[in-house]
Amino acid sequence: MSLAVPGPWARPDLPGTLRRHWPLLPLAATVLLLLAPLPAGDATASGKVGPADAASLLLVLVCAAQALRGRVRTLTPLGVLVLGTPAVGLAVATVTAGDPYAALPGFVRYLQVFVLVPAAVVLLVRDAREFRLAAGCFVVLALVQGALGVVQYATHTGASYQGEDVRAVGTFGPGDVMGMATVVAYGLVVATAAALAPGLSRRTRRIAGACALVLVLPLVLSFSRGAWIATFAAALLVMALAGIRRALAVLTALAAAGVVLVGGLGVGSEMVAERLTSITQVSSAPDQSVTDRYTMWAAAESMWRERPAVGVGLKGFPAHRDGHASLGLSSGSDTAGAGQGYIRQPLLSPHNMYLLVLSEQGLIGLTALVGGWAALLVAGLRRLGADAGRAARDCGLIATGLLVWQLTDFLYADIGGPSTVLTGVIVGLAAWWALPSPSPATADASSGR
Repeated sequence: MSLAVPGPWARPDLPGTLRRHWPLLPLAATVLLLLAPLPAGDATASGKVGPADAASLLLVLVCAAQALRGRVRTLTPLGVLVLGTPAVGLAVATVTAGDPYAALPGFVRYLQVFVLVPAAVVLLVRDAREFRLAAGCFVVLALVQGALGVVQYATHTGASYQGEDVRAVGTFGPGDVMGMATVVAYGLVVATAAALAPGLSRRTRRIAGACALVLVLPLVLSFSRGAWIATFAAALLVMALAGIRRALAVLTALAAAGVVLVGGLGVGSEMVAERLTSITQVSSAPDQSVTDRYTMWAAAESMWRERPAVGVGLKGFPAHRDGHASLGLSSGSDTAGAGQGYIRQPLLSPHNMYLLVLSEQGLIGLTALVGGWAALLVAGLRRLGADAGRAARDCGLIATGLLVWQLTDFLYADIGGPSTVLTGVIVGLAAWWALPSPSPATADASSGR
């Protein structure tokens, strides 16, 4: 396969592509079905099984069927260890929970996101071209959700923020204000990596660069501090890995876009400035959301100290929160706008994935999950630096950038909402890159079967 293959942004031979890559259809559906809007006025819909979750189940079933036919990649022992160990930690946390029955839905959710979906992605994505097709779906999702978010800001039909319905939330609604910011950030990272990749055609890199610039605006209008920080960290790493000269060009373009949008055109300038300032206001006049966040972090740590090895059990944080949180914790967060009336949403997680795992699964679960993520990051970076990784360097930049974004965002957020299923896809793409293996299906793929 030529290194100049344009990838998902070129005009494909659609019938031929479908014949060759039909097992990827559930993977594409898992990403693109997040375009389906949530029911208006249902703030709890983000916690229910949605179309994307159903597509992820189909993805796992297709993977199992293909595995029985011997048409999937072969996992190395290291791959089995990294992808399978989290299941052990989840089982321990479920069995040792005070109410194992109540913990069972959490076990299923974690198993879906961190074991089954990643394994299915690793096994089904057979080559760099299929990786690019999957990555292109993230960009499509981000562009559509981002466009809707910009319209929401411009027409004052978004989620409520500082008394105005201007927060860009896309189809996710005010009950999941991080949803649009997350998927837009994913697309921006993918587009930035593709724009910097030396193996792609110049036309593809230009289109990807244009997509990255366009996605800056909806990300800014999401007013999501955590997404901003994670995107900055991931983009900076991708640029450094791609080379200083390329990095400076893209960084200059992105900075110029930000200055023009916020400074020149005044797009949300006062709100953005206030949001940026609040990042540093931890001890001096923090807003209530920051106070709640740090209060819940302390509560999670207290739960862990009570049961350091296995935690309080999956889905146990809400039940134990009040017994460990201080009086500074508010009763919930206010949500309104984007077709929904005023609703007070309860605070049911610490908004820090590492502390959530530590409090509910203890050191056993934290080691199993975070240890696997660290292994994927180290192995992915090593492959990027090796000669073996240069044949599909764009895939490495995308996989590493997405994983770093997710690991950084986990400092300020945890799983929850419809976009959670994409976490499993990202872990799978990162594992595909970090844990290469021979693909017995290559011959089938080349023959069009």
